[in-house]
Amino acid sequence: MNDLIRMIPSILMIVSPILISAVGGMICEKAGVVNIALEGLMGIGAFTAATVHVLIESSTPASVWIAILAGAAAGLVVSIIHAYASISLNANQVISGTGINLLSTGGTIFLAQVIFKMERTQPFKLGMMPGFAGIYPTAWIALAIVLLSWYLLYRRPFGLRLRACGEHPQAAASAGIDVRRMRYIAVLASGFLAGVAGACLVLTQTIQYTVNTINGAGFIALAAVSFGRWLPKGVAGASLLFGTAVALAIYMVNIESLRFLPSEFFSILPYIITLVTLVLFSGRDYAPRASGQPYERGGS
Repeated sequence: MNDLIRMIPSILMIVSPILISAVGGMICEKAGVVNIALEGLMGIGAFTAATVHVLIESSTPASVWIAILAGAAAGLVVSIIHAYASISLNANQVISGTGINLLSTGGTIFLAQVIFKMERTQPFKLGMMPGFAGIYPTAWIALAIVLLSWYLLYRRPFGLRLRACGEHPQAAASAGIDVRRMRYIAVLASGFLAGVAGACLVLTQTIQYTVNTINGAGFIALAAVSFGRWLPKGVAGASLLFGTAVALAIYMVNIESLRFLPSEFFSILPYIITLVTLVLFSGRDYAPRASGQPYERGGS
């Protein structure tokens, strides 16, 4: 039990990027657009944040926060590709998101070679430091994002309009809502938050960006959206569950009573838990009705 208590700061550190990205995915699907590009957008945000931090850390005291903003901006800009393809061109949203994931893998390594002459960023000297009780500020950022998303989606007219676009876009359009505009906002918000998530991950969990930095966190965030039934509190709980599984996979090998188990067991544990929980508890009936469906003006 004492070992688990000592692990809480580490668990929250790992949960935070998953939760931030999952909230972005939830907002996107609430508007009717599936964004499976969370993994790639997190990678782009992580690469940008690591690069900016390396280049300015020696001259700028606030380099960590500038790096996070840079990562968020990069995620937002790249998400325009997904928004344009899936909303303006009515392209298949899964294919569009897959393209961004592939672009992230190749594009970040190419830029690393151009900037740093190697297939990764140069290591930075100091990332984000833990705050009170050893808890990283990213945990508070994640909590603030969850609360803000709940407030905007369920306590403001903007949230009602956005959710209407994901449930019945034709009815929303007949009420005077610009469906495409709302979907653009949701996709860009998703890209922004995925960029923040990637930046938070690289600045707390490692000292440089590599092609393996994200390591499936974006896909776990997607699973958290589905398992959380597209609700802020559900997504928060699912992200906590999956993030805890990832943390246990890393740190349980240091718990003496569990050392009889092979290390490979802990490596696959997060993915087993993700698959089992999705099979047992999640259901498509909870998803927004128009999620993944292109919107055409004048359609039925």
